[in-house]
Amino acid sequence: MCNAPQMERVAHRICPLCEASCGLELGVKDEQIVSIRGHEEDVFSAGFICPKGAALRELHEDPDRLRAPLVKRDGVHVEVSWDEAFAEIERRLPPIIEKLGKDAVALSIGNPAAHKYGLLLYGARLGRAIGTKNIYSASTLDQMPKQLSAGLMFGHWLSVPVPDIERTQLLVILGANPMVSNGSMWTVPDFRGKAKAMQARGGRLIVIDPRRSETAAVADQHVFIRPGADVFLLLGIVNAIVADGLVNLGRLAAHVDGREAVEHAVVDFTPERVAARCGIEARKIRELARAIATTERAVVYGRIGTCTQEYGTLASWLVDVINVLTGHLDEPGGAMFPKAAAFAANTLGTPGKGKGISTGRRTSRVSKAPEVFGEFPMGCLAEEIETPGDGQIKALISIASNPALSAPNGSRIAAALDQLELMISVDIYLNETTRHADVILPGLSPLEESHYDVAFPQLAYRNAVRYSPPVLAPPTGRPAEWEILLRLLAIASGRGANVDVRALDDELATADVRRVAGPQTELVMTALGDAVGPERLLDLALRGGPYGDRFGFVANGLTLARVKAAPGGIDFGPLEERIPEMLRTASGKIELAPPMVLDDLGRARADLDRPVPDLVLVGRRQLRSNNSWMHNLPMLAKGPFRCVALVNPADAARLALTDGGHAQISNGGRSIDVVVEISDEMGPGVVSLPHGWGHDQPGTRMSVAAERPGANINAILDDTRRDPLSGNAVLSGVAIAMQPR
Repeated sequence: MCNAPQMERVAHRICPLCEASCGLELGVKDEQIVSIRGHEEDVFSAGFICPKGAALRELHEDPDRLRAPLVKRDGVHVEVSWDEAFAEIERRLPPIIEKLGKDAVALSIGNPAAHKYGLLLYGARLGRAIGTKNIYSASTLDQMPKQLSAGLMFGHWLSVPVPDIERTQLLVILGANPMVSNGSMWTVPDFRGKAKAMQARGGRLIVIDPRRSETAAVADQHVFIRPGADVFLLLGIVNAIVADGLVNLGRLAAHVDGREAVEHAVVDFTPERVAARCGIEARKIRELARAIATTERAVVYGRIGTCTQEYGTLASWLVDVINVLTGHLDEPGGAMFPKAAAFAANTLGTPGKGKGISTGRRTSRVSKAPEVFGEFPMGCLAEEIETPGDGQIKALISIASNPALSAPNGSRIAAALDQLELMISVDIYLNETTRHADVILPGLSPLEESHYDVAFPQLAYRNAVRYSPPVLAPPTGRPAEWEILLRLLAIASGRGANVDVRALDDELATADVRRVAGPQTELVMTALGDAVGPERLLDLALRGGPYGDRFGFVANGLTLARVKAAPGGIDFGPLEERIPEMLRTASGKIELAPPMVLDDLGRARADLDRPVPDLVLVGRRQLRSNNSWMHNLPMLAKGPFRCVALVNPADAARLALTDGGHAQISNGGRSIDVVVEISDEMGPGVVSLPHGWGHDQPGTRMSVAAERPGANINAILDDTRRDPLSGNAVLSGVAIAMQPR
């Protein structure tokens, strides 16, 4: 008998492909995705969708996506059963830990983990269980300077103020391209629509960037800047604000420590002194300072371009210093702090005071790089594998991480990975990094798992809460990612590969609850019902969060059941003033002048007169490919070839480059071949190449990406160049040589 075809049903899913976290409406028929559109009733994204969201079906159906574990045998990856894969790990991992200690194992965590709450929450569990100090993540390739400066000033690593774009009158953007990213460390779907609305009500958008980016193209004013010189522009702005008597702390005056120290520290960074270094006239710097200070509702926002440079922490800090000094921090239309419904440390504990943060609790073995936010710089990974001695890394667990492509000097990392005694990857692709793995454990499709954004509501333009149930049932016998990580945890901690995963999860959840609930633990666990895995942790966090029901003590408070009953989410309204309650510094105040930051100003001061290189390289983000694995989805890969080097016309003429021709870019004895596109988008002396390309490595299975592999910008970058405070890689403003091929 033939089964009758199903009627089409509608399912909802938060897009997991970028920080915008847009709500999607999916048409499902016969358990196949037949349509994807923006969910108009979503309280956060209101129907907005970009090409990435529409490509979610292709990710689910991608024939290259791994659906069974792989084990490397005689140099070739072969499919095995789940029990075989975990037995291989159990045979090889515990002896390494027993013989060499916990630090012989390293964890590398990639960007996609931030979009999968099973990976994020249980990856942290795995790291704690192993107890290794060797933790690495994509944060030191992207955002650690901002997290460090926010932690020093406000008391927690994710207390990052974001622009209140719906009420601002002036938005000044440095080193960011939200027209493409829809926010980065700022979750703001449909930036274009919000920017247009701002301009329609008389607001202005100013973009400072070495390229006339997509965001700069719609701005009221675009200012070219020399790459890596954001710190000098920002210092000049602070100097002008102070010198011209424009400081106005407003209601924050009683909550700020260090104003005088900052004013003294910037006294010699006058606009006239920094102008040549940043390539912006002193007059324009003073105009910017005055516009920011005298506009009633204004905000400065800096992102990846301000982080991935040699002064990443200084630049990130100065953005918030300007917002504080001009009275635009924690004010409507300024830089404000979201109040997330769950997992936000600045909503927990005693309001208005905390332990603050600390760094350098330990240092890396080889370079002596300080630990920051519990991890070491990704640029230290290769040397820690290569260098013999006590504490040498012999095993690596990589979770959705692709450092061989996305980190500087990836060829060194790739060679180091082959020296490991064991490499385990939790990943859905056989890519440039996982090709080195001995065992690959693939998670489910995003459509087969539930979803909650742990981090992004802490960076959102508006307070809301949303949850996505699974759209499709997972295949029989396939474990969820959190279950994969629990089995790894069990192996690493001596519990064995055949552990009862559900019983272990109950044990760990009970221990979590006991730490906060004490004698009420049994009552809390009973109230959480039959939920398991990350859903149980989510319900616990929601109920104990700022909008939660406190397990029955707050009428109509938030629970996971209530969020599940609202497919479009629950809106808590625009951002609200949160100082002093959100502060978690030891002083209970905004620490405007952290000593380590002030000390680093000496480095910038000594650099003011450094000659500017003739030609420097910067990266760029693209709407269809902000992560390397997106190049394997036909919908995102189609169209014109996007991995081109943008070159200013004057530079092209000077270097004898031709539009559409090939050129060689060199740095530090390494070189790549690129396709040239001559463009007046670029400022003089600057070349731009997008991140995430270079899919030409043998042993991978990404067939679409391999058709047009492109050039890997990171292949010529120096893995030893880092911002000394945060450990973040220097990816921008790097001096290069370029010649035609």
